[in-house]
Amino acid sequence: MNRGVSKLASHHELAAFLAEVERRAYKQALFAVRDDHVALDIVQDAMLKLAEKYGGKPADELPMLFQRILQNTIRDHYRRQKVRSMWTTLMSSLIPQHDESDYDPLDTLQDADNNSQADRPDDALQQSQLMALIESELTKLPARQREAFLLRYWEDLDTAETAAAMGCSEGSVKTHCSRATHTLAAALKEKGVNLP
Repeated sequence: MNRGVSKLASHHELAAFLAEVERRAYKQALFAVRDDHVALDIVQDAMLKLAEKYGGKPADELPMLFQRILQNTIRDHYRRQKVRSMWTTLMSSLIPQHDESDYDPLDTLQDADNNSQADRPDDALQQSQLMALIESELTKLPARQREAFLLRYWEDLDTAETAAAMGCSEGSVKTHCSRATHTLAAALKEKGVNLP
């Protein structure tokens, strides 16, 4: 064995490492998300990812790998929260009576309180039902519209970045996004979701 090559972590070393960092990781996640249950879920997800994807790495690499995974898992949580809020607000903010070709209903998107969760249980239920409807309708969009919509509003890319990722012009991105939001709004209206 070469002196410069690190020894791969054994199952015992991996388990010992996870036991050692669990409490600190939980505190990190709790400070980030301020919710006991969510923080615990984040830490468990990060630990599973480390074990599944990097369990065979050298033991001395585990701390850095785990921190990257933990931070990415926290960011993923915030992204999902932002998207849930954005989609719900988006669908309730669309104003379908505009027919101008340069009108983009996504420009009306607002979240005045920057809240990503509903205040009351009935609001939470309505939001989760609306999310399920939106996700179902997204699968029915043409591929390019769905791709543009998800890159812009899920991945939070700007128009230029989306255009580069899709290999098309910024104008095409705007057109795809506009069509996607109009289609989603119309589909939700057909299902009884009343938009302003």
